[in-house]
Amino acid sequence: MRYTPEFQDPDDLLLVSRHLNGRRPWLSPTGQVPYAHVLYAAAVRGHAPTAVVARLAALGHTDVQHSGALWPDSIGIEDAELVKRKGHDSYSQQWIDVGEPVSLREIVETAGHAKSSPADIARRLTALGYRLGDSGPLPGSPNPRDVMLIRTDRRGDGSWLGWGDEVSAAHVLEAAEYLACSPHAAATRMSALGLRLPYTPEPDDERILRFGDTHHARYPGRYASAPLGHVLAVARETGRRPADIVARLKVLGVGGPGAAVPDSPQDDDLVILSEELDGCRPWLQRNTVVGLRMRHILRAALATGRSPAGITARLTELGHWLHENAELPETADEADVRLLETVDRSYLDDVHLENVLRSASLTGRSPADVASRLTALGYTLPDEVEYPDVRGALAAS
Repeated sequence: MRYTPEFQDPDDLLLVSRHLNGRRPWLSPTGQVPYAHVLYAAAVRGHAPTAVVARLAALGHTDVQHSGALWPDSIGIEDAELVKRKGHDSYSQQWIDVGEPVSLREIVETAGHAKSSPADIARRLTALGYRLGDSGPLPGSPNPRDVMLIRTDRRGDGSWLGWGDEVSAAHVLEAAEYLACSPHAAATRMSALGLRLPYTPEPDDERILRFGDTHHARYPGRYASAPLGHVLAVARETGRRPADIVARLKVLGVGGPGAAVPDSPQDDDLVILSEELDGCRPWLQRNTVVGLRMRHILRAALATGRSPAGITARLTELGHWLHENAELPETADEADVRLLETVDRSYLDDVHLENVLRSASLTGRSPADVASRLTALGYTLPDEVEYPDVRGALAAS
């Protein structure tokens, strides 16, 4: 049978209402009144907590939870807000339980809601009679990312890391990717929150992990691998050996280039390993399906003054490969570069009539010339057609 108070005084009804709003649901007359309920009621009514306890006893609620320490003389509404649980599941447990150590989750959720630091929240809750779990010093600066840093599953209800829990390098990368922040910043903050990482964050980690190609994806995700160009560039900037950079990437949970790393890079390695041939990212990625693009080889040859065969040989030493169908020209030609810019087929694909006509139109060359040159470069043209040896009207214009 649902309990309804017999008294009608608005202040008393507020006091015995579970949500301190003067309406049901009501506190059970036989149940224990939570410690936090008393603190919050005292703040709302402007009374001392001991006065609230006395009034509850007069109303029949004699079993009141206690922290084991003296009740605070008074409590303001800002401090009282700290004892209310935050988060999407606070409907099922309204108050932080003084009978249990305050969890890391409760600290960071409360800090996020109050726009305060975890250290400040821990200090204020301790002053209110709460005790923390097994924690050391907490961060003295607020960070709205803290809640997501300690979640192990960002879907559904999720699960939460607690005081001193171990976290994997993969969790650091996953959390950083979700929050669009630096993995080094995420790792440093997790360590400050008392979580145990499989490594100690180092200042160089910020640079070692920054190899994304865009402003919004500068850092690796959980399954990313660092291209060799990035490894060599970081080694040059930091004065460390390339092998040391690869080893550190592994510790940080990131895969390496997937090929042998040279101890002594050649002067133009960074140039030929960069997509724009400027020695900077975006870096050339290893393509394990179709191999090197002929256009990149020819552009690299023109940029460095080396032969296409020389560029291919060096890139092969650096872990790349050229498809067996590809036919390297003896020298690089700008005309070939312009032609290959119009070809969206790999050496695994057939080049059909429509592809030839498109390239002819875009380059101003005749279809016969395009077909002949692509065949010479190793592409397969299976269509049995006689390509015209005249330029199209669109190209001629």
